[in-house]
Amino acid sequence: MPLSPPLAYSPEIENLGDDEAALVDQLNASFDEILRITHRDYGKAVRAVHAKAHGLLSGTLKIAADLPLELAQGLFASPGTHPVHVRLSTNPGDILDDAIALPRGLALKVLGVEGERLPGAEGSTQDFVMVNGPVFTAADVKQFASSLKLLAKTTDRAEGAKIAASRVLQVINGALGAVGLESTKLAGLGGAPQVDPLGETYFSVTPFRYGMYVAKFRLRPLSRELADLTGTKVDTSLGKDAIRETVRRDMAHIHGEWAFEVQLQRDAHSQPIEDASVEWKEDEAPFVQVATLLLPPQESWQQTKVRAIDEGMRFSVWTGLAAHRPLGGINRARRDTYRHSSDFRAAANGCPLHEPSA
Repeated sequence: MPLSPPLAYSPEIENLGDDEAALVDQLNASFDEILRITHRDYGKAVRAVHAKAHGLLSGTLKIAADLPLELAQGLFASPGTHPVHVRLSTNPGDILDDAIALPRGLALKVLGVEGERLPGAEGSTQDFVMVNGPVFTAADVKQFASSLKLLAKTTDRAEGAKIAASRVLQVINGALGAVGLESTKLAGLGGAPQVDPLGETYFSVTPFRYGMYVAKFRLRPLSRELADLTGTKVDTSLGKDAIRETVRRDMAHIHGEWAFEVQLQRDAHSQPIEDASVEWKEDEAPFVQVATLLLPPQESWQQTKVRAIDEGMRFSVWTGLAAHRPLGGINRARRDTYRHSSDFRAAANGCPLHEPSA
């Protein structure tokens, strides 16, 4: 069956809820609770989500030449190479032992990006914030606020119990996965497979404007060295930072190459804007490569990178071009809450956060 043509972007495709402002206030209250607890515990402010980094990397994003018009949009309208910074992480706001298996994140900051900016977006960068699963754990802002409130209540509590629970959930979710029923909810509670993050595929999970169209994004391991790591288990008995040490060992010799892919929206019903828990099926809306992320062998945890990337940068879906405007309720909620979190971190640490130029 031939593919449907991609749908055109229009501001009317978003449906703002009447209670979104109140829910954002709830999200900020949960962020504040997490931020205050972790600031007290660590003696410094860390991110309210994705606090623990496993690798800090630098490389280039090479945009493909001769893309068709529907793919040559925004950042990807012209071929070229851009410097990038990458941060690999785990999603809670407290810095936990790696024996607690949770979803992974990959934040990508592209430098030297010219064009009309989103409101409040400083500098000349484009951020892409991704996780290693195709859907968000909450369908809408109300569910997002509820889940973050629960996360805030469990911050800084009973790490030993979290480790034990995670081990049980990993076994249960592994058994479900063996019969094709792996649970996103169980993964978010600590049942995610504890695997090497360099072999994972990462998804934007929420939709974005893609110039004249609408899209989701994906990063997929392309080089053989990365593909060989897909599904490779990390031995977390080696220490609380076993994943960081695994990435450090791997990136000392790996030539990392990922396909940056775009999935254009082609059906408004089966590929909704406002429900982030719905996966856009590839047979109806295939991913197509528009660029290549290249990360050469490097030291992935050196103090200059810790200061520059982990401590000195913020990553937000609202940092970038108007041509890649975040869409849907989850993304709208991220705008003020992520800024709220990063402003707390900057003020508490006495270190303003700026967009890098190199």
